[in-house]
Amino acid sequence: MAAGKQHDRARRGESVRRWAPLTALVLAALAGGAAALLGQARAADAIWAAATVATLLPQLWSMLRSLWRRHFGVDIIAVLALISALIAGEYLAGVVVAVMLATGGALEAYAQGRATRDLRELLERAPRSARRRTADGGIEVVPLDAVAVGDHLLVGPGDVVGVDGRLLEPAMLDESVITGEAALVDRAAGDQVASGVVNAGAGFGMRATTTAAQSTYAGIVRLAAEATSRKAPVVRLADRYAVAFVPFTLVIAALAWGLSGDFVRAVAVLVVATPCPLLLATPIAIVAGLSRVARRGVLVRNGGALELLGQARVLLFDKTGTLTTGRPRVMGTVNAPGWNRDELLRLAASVEQLSQHVLAAPLVAAARERHLGLSTPTEVTEEAGRGVSGRIDGRSVRVGQLVGDWPQWAQREQRRAELEGASIVWVSVDDAPAGGLLMVDPVRPDARRTLRRLRQAGFSRLVMITGDRQRVAEQVAQVVGVDDLAAQCTPAEKVERVRAESAHAVTVMVGDGVNDAPALAAAGVGMAMGATGATAAADVADGVLTVDRLDRLADTVEIARYARRIAVQSASVGMGLALLGMIAAAVGLLPPVVGAFAQEGIDVLVIGNALRALGGGLRRPLPPQTRQLVDRYAGEHLDLWDAVEELRAAADAVATAPRTPSAWLPDLNRVYDRLVTEVLPHEEGEEKRLYPALAGPLGSSEATSTMSRAHVEIRHLVERIGGYLDQTAGPLRNEQIPDLLAACYGLAAILRLHFIQEEEDFFSLEDAGP
Repeated sequence: MAAGKQHDRARRGESVRRWAPLTALVLAALAGGAAALLGQARAADAIWAAATVATLLPQLWSMLRSLWRRHFGVDIIAVLALISALIAGEYLAGVVVAVMLATGGALEAYAQGRATRDLRELLERAPRSARRRTADGGIEVVPLDAVAVGDHLLVGPGDVVGVDGRLLEPAMLDESVITGEAALVDRAAGDQVASGVVNAGAGFGMRATTTAAQSTYAGIVRLAAEATSRKAPVVRLADRYAVAFVPFTLVIAALAWGLSGDFVRAVAVLVVATPCPLLLATPIAIVAGLSRVARRGVLVRNGGALELLGQARVLLFDKTGTLTTGRPRVMGTVNAPGWNRDELLRLAASVEQLSQHVLAAPLVAAARERHLGLSTPTEVTEEAGRGVSGRIDGRSVRVGQLVGDWPQWAQREQRRAELEGASIVWVSVDDAPAGGLLMVDPVRPDARRTLRRLRQAGFSRLVMITGDRQRVAEQVAQVVGVDDLAAQCTPAEKVERVRAESAHAVTVMVGDGVNDAPALAAAGVGMAMGATGATAAADVADGVLTVDRLDRLADTVEIARYARRIAVQSASVGMGLALLGMIAAAVGLLPPVVGAFAQEGIDVLVIGNALRALGGGLRRPLPPQTRQLVDRYAGEHLDLWDAVEELRAAADAVATAPRTPSAWLPDLNRVYDRLVTEVLPHEEGEEKRLYPALAGPLGSSEATSTMSRAHVEIRHLVERIGGYLDQTAGPLRNEQIPDLLAACYGLAAILRLHFIQEEEDFFSLEDAGP
């Protein structure tokens, strides 16, 4: 409570400091006006002159410091306007200019405060301490810097997790500060938890896996601090405008004075030209853009990077962890004759429970998703590059490479896996090959849609550079739709490619690994996929996607382009109106006082326009009811993918022994039951509920028409398979086997394509899907 009161006092103090200069100047202007109305002209002039001098001195000091640093800015005109008003005795015009500058400063402070609110809150909520379990079972509160890897920490309800760690028990978390997603998330014991998330449920224990300095939240706070401390880049853009605008203004003022012989006209020109639109409106738009991308889960280090994002035309991607998830997944199984796919996966996952290999976690996760009971392994050994072996339920199980001669079926499956861009983790039981697990690093569901959005946003060239094999890289490139591809690249070759592209246009590089760090640093803007813990990439990048969604990159680019467009628009409109006023003042139509009030109106107009950058530029989010439907059917997809693999495996069994129904009929019947009880109701629900709800966000019902046609074909093929199962009391006739296989393989292919299309086009919509 004390900290909260201190924070409230600090905010009140900040508000007073923000508005005090403007309040004092307004009171001075009113006091001078009252004196003038009472016939005290000298007193009025004295008050107005004092207010003008009080504004001039800090402005003059700021301008001289800038010139000392060889920085030529538009604040020169403001200083000249104040000085010339004092020289000409136009004290009322001077105080109006002073009020105008103070108004602009207060509005800028207010707008910047509003725009950076999310970043400030991020810094303010950074945890300072943690509860640690002591050796005797007690609890001590220690500074966060004192937490070491392996410490047992306790997180109370409402607490912010201080360091990255692993949960010791289930927890309900609010991860919005890290991911940008507002929904609460349930995490199971053993799951990783990132620092910065909030405990939204009961207290829980966790084991620290990083120190405070190395944690996710510390990195985000560092980025946020840099983002709020850097100068907004369009100030540089404004200063580039000043190179032409300031001399042009001085020439017009000189001509107005020289041709008319009236110095007051020159004063009026300078007063009207005072460039608050450049000094204030443009930075407001950029800072607003920084705040908006922060709310989307993307932290950009400074406004310069945001400005470049608004200009970039070439985008380079790494593959693994950027266009793909970076986390291998079990895509299917290949079984030796007589082996069951679930038993094969259960044995492999049981052995891998004690392994630290990168493929161990997805194997164990796949087994748990299928609710397979894992056994505790014994005599576990691991050979680097060869695999893991151990004993499960009295049997010797080896997971990794095959030893000895490969059977024919294994050679066939190996060739098929290579064609599909997958790898096989082989499983041997009692020294005999039992089968293999197909592993694939899947393309992100939102990748293709994101690249389409990036093209629409203005990128003319998309390039994938990766260290992976040519065939695998080509398959990913075809799926996501890039313009060019460079495979098997070393980090140095990635840098060379980035520099080559940068010679022709502003470039953006997106990556996640240590090997991407040099390329990120070489690009005009480097964006790191920071949600996977790629600290080396994040350290050199200009921005970090703290949420593991590629579509947030498209959000960032769209916001950057919109903010820059608003900034340039504000500057252009402001200078255009000022130019008209300068011409009117030069010919004597606009006295200094009237010109000062006119410039005040221009300032309010362009600053209000700049505040538009706090919204707009993005698609409307899905309605809550539609999002719930998308989440529901996207979640069902996770279970139904397994049915597709079962169908393919059953078809393989039919093809292997078509005259022996006892070898494949039970499996095919089980798959058919899943198709009838799970797949068809899922497709029917999409047709009746999901697709109509998506018609609005997608523009029309035509956007889902091809998917509806796929539903018809899926039902037709399921009914064909069911028709054959009704007449399989005896062996199938020879002429029936090809049609049954065609129905099974065709249905598996259609379901796979249909699911992928839905995940890319529907479930990857903004903020939708798991």
